[in-house]
Amino acid sequence: MFPLDRSRPQLLSIRRRDETGRTKVPATLQGELQPTIYRFKLGEFEVATVLDAKAIREGLHPHYGANASADEVMALARANNIDTQRFEHPNIPTLVNTGKQLVLFDTGNGALPREYEQLSKRLPPGQTAARLAAAGYRPEDIDVVVVTHGHPDHIGGLVEGGMPVFRNARYVFGAAEFDFWKRGENVREARKFNRELFMTICVPLADRSTFMKPGDEVAPGITAVDAAGHSPGLLAFHIENNGKRFMVTADTCTQYVMAVQRPEWHFEMDDDKDRAVATRKRILDMLATDRLFVASFHMPFPGIGYVEKGQAGYRWVPHSYQLNL
Repeated sequence: MFPLDRSRPQLLSIRRRDETGRTKVPATLQGELQPTIYRFKLGEFEVATVLDAKAIREGLHPHYGANASADEVMALARANNIDTQRFEHPNIPTLVNTGKQLVLFDTGNGALPREYEQLSKRLPPGQTAARLAAAGYRPEDIDVVVVTHGHPDHIGGLVEGGMPVFRNARYVFGAAEFDFWKRGENVREARKFNRELFMTICVPLADRSTFMKPGDEVAPGITAVDAAGHSPGLLAFHIENNGKRFMVTADTCTQYVMAVQRPEWHFEMDDDKDRAVATRKRILDMLATDRLFVASFHMPFPGIGYVEKGQAGYRWVPHSYQLNL
């Protein structure tokens, strides 16, 4: 052993014993702390993104790049300094205040993990309603809830205990998406339980709903865009006010490296993988060409950035302060 230099302060001296004789350190660890609401102006609109929940998932491959090799996926992960096995999967709904209406895009997990045993270990509890309330938006204040598609992490917050959470809202669904889940034809095995959830949660809201196709307006300045592939009728939304433009892309791209830099790679949860690839390429080209800021449901919080195209392809560039000016 090396002898201690008694002439110098020792790091061990930070440990003390309390009156019970237990060793005590100066400060206890407090756990992770991250922001959960991000709000900014878009022309005369106000936009907020909300961290509903996040999960850490195993198996970067084959979740991403099932049509590529594991070595290729891990090489891309290493090149971008992200873990080669695990990945963070956040849920980030978007709220747009037009000055006349509060329009919420998707609702997160809600009470699904508490109410359905099948989801208790896969989905963390959703916190969209609580976090909106903390930011000054009560559930009963929401005028419109737009459901971009019918997957559980987007519809879970619509109801709790069988009752609508946003009780004064009207609902917007893509007509093709709603029709697909209601008819229940050609639903792949992995989505059978999803269909049960849709029938329980969404179908009872039909009499308070508007059914849209691409090109239709939710409200002045908010227009539906075809993004089908991840789900049969997925809609993205183009938002414009006073010359400022923005897009809510939902699950068009579900990971900021894998889905953006390699849009041709399959994502396990895409319902029509070839169509999803074509949609990703089309939407990414639109975002890069038009230099649109985007809110993306599964990107790192606050889920806001833009897409840049270079010789090596597309890349996600996180928002810094551009929307704060």
